[in-house]
Amino acid sequence: MPELPEVEVTRRGVAPHLTGQRVTNVIMRRAGLRWPFPADLPALLTGHTILATGRRGKYLLLHFQHGTVLIHLGMSGHLRILPATTPPEKHDHIDIVVGGQALRMTDPRRFGAVLWHALEDGDLEHHVLLKNLGVEPLEDQFNAELLFRQTRQRSAAIKQVLLAGDIVVGVGNIYASESLFKAKINPKIQAKRISLARYRLLAEAIRETLAAAIQQGGSTLKDFVGVDGQSGYFQQNYFVYDRAGEDCRLCGHTVRKILQGQRSSFYCPHCQK
Repeated sequence: MPELPEVEVTRRGVAPHLTGQRVTNVIMRRAGLRWPFPADLPALLTGHTILATGRRGKYLLLHFQHGTVLIHLGMSGHLRILPATTPPEKHDHIDIVVGGQALRMTDPRRFGAVLWHALEDGDLEHHVLLKNLGVEPLEDQFNAELLFRQTRQRSAAIKQVLLAGDIVVGVGNIYASESLFKAKINPKIQAKRISLARYRLLAEAIRETLAAAIQQGGSTLKDFVGVDGQSGYFQQNYFVYDRAGEDCRLCGHTVRKILQGQRSSFYCPHCQK
């Protein structure tokens, strides 16, 4: 599944092609994906200008004067900027056309979403899909004090707390494993048992890991490609994720894999005590 870095890489890729451009057409080739497309989306967008792009967690945002389009890539979706005349393929479900180009969403497994939030419906942050999301990990509101304060009553393992998304958003499975390794924190430890000093290490590790992944174009996930059709290469620098049975790059001990909440966690039992 595309995580925060992949979505941010996508946003940065499409932004120069979309910002300030007027929508000339919207082509919907099916009724919807995970949820139905707004039936009146062509009428809502055609003739209106995309003022800016944004991101909230794993949602890509297209801001208009009268509302916002929310796009989620689901398990297998990706966005491309193509000539508007490019023939669609089997899993190309929706085009937002701006001049001679189209923002095209491809989603083979159809777990993605394209939704509309009208300005008259209130603050975007109160949208049902956004209102319970935690703080953005690359913004100033995210820090060790927040993690420490919000976990005093959390008996769940720290890895599961990070994935829950209600304290900090967008730290998905890959980057949680890598951040915990960088901070030398065992993924099984209860969140409430971690000290403020260790949360300072974790907060910094999360910021550094996500920033590095964005800089390197994200990870080569099974179904994800960037706007330019290229996969990211952050996976070449994984310390523990998907390396079960291999030697730790720092100490040489064997990387282990465990299941936490039906998700795979990877860690070094020597480095992460």
